[in-house]
Amino acid sequence: MARKVWKGAIVFGLVHVPVTLYPAAKPNELDFDLLDSRDMAPIGYERINKRTGKPVAWEHIVKGYEYEDGSYVVMSEEDFRQANPKATQTVEILAFVDGGSIEAQYFDTPYRLVPDKRGEKGYTLLRETLKRTGKVGIAQVVIRTKQYLAVLLPQNNYMVMQTLRYADEILSEAELEQPPSTLKAAGVNAREVRMAEQLVEDMTEPWKPEQYKDTYRNDLLARVKQKIKAGETEVVTQPEAGQPGAGGAQVIDLMAALKRSIESGKRRAPSARAPAARSARGTAKPARRGSPSKQRKRA
Repeated sequence: MARKVWKGAIVFGLVHVPVTLYPAAKPNELDFDLLDSRDMAPIGYERINKRTGKPVAWEHIVKGYEYEDGSYVVMSEEDFRQANPKATQTVEILAFVDGGSIEAQYFDTPYRLVPDKRGEKGYTLLRETLKRTGKVGIAQVVIRTKQYLAVLLPQNNYMVMQTLRYADEILSEAELEQPPSTLKAAGVNAREVRMAEQLVEDMTEPWKPEQYKDTYRNDLLARVKQKIKAGETEVVTQPEAGQPGAGGAQVIDLMAALKRSIESGKRRAPSARAPAARSARGTAKPARRGSPSKQRKRA
């Protein structure tokens, strides 16, 4: 059973639905320790008392707010709850919006909302109403010590709560070099458009997330085992000769690339497409955050 993150209620209007919040995703990364290259000793992030220089156990650590230089107010878990009891105990839906109107860059971490026994009727009503109307709920919720913007959306028999980034957390596009806004401005002709549409059509298939695998993680593990077998357990290696390096920018023949892609797709039977090949076509994955409980640096 997944570890619960938070317990409270969904609130919209006068409706109150008791729920429990569970993680809907987990990191699946390889952990790499920091080492001192001189003697291979591990280097860790220690909880050090700056006055004594000695490590401090978690049981002795409290949160303090420095209201003026050198003076702190110690905050307990109860203080965080009492700051705004309603905010720390509810997923308060502020509005409903069209399901497809939230841009991709706002999405962050997914959770599953599970109803308590006395909340099953209201939970089911909200889930099915969102399905029927094509709407999602925009809400605010406090998890631990931070208030998040979030979206509630139905998924199968559950509701998912996905935290969102606030608008001021999104970097402005004005700082970037703007790409062409139209096909004509980019110099794309009608034949290239038709071939691109044909390629997309040829590569279209049902969304099956389980068929996409993190092949690079397995490749890293294979490389680690290879180095162990070779006895290279304390050696920092440089890239091998012959590996591709940084080079000048290439001019891409768009028409030729489209043509080769379509012809390549026709030579392969749909059932022969390997998951690794599909993965190589570019599946976007959310950035994962390292667990604060691990005293190590993720590579």
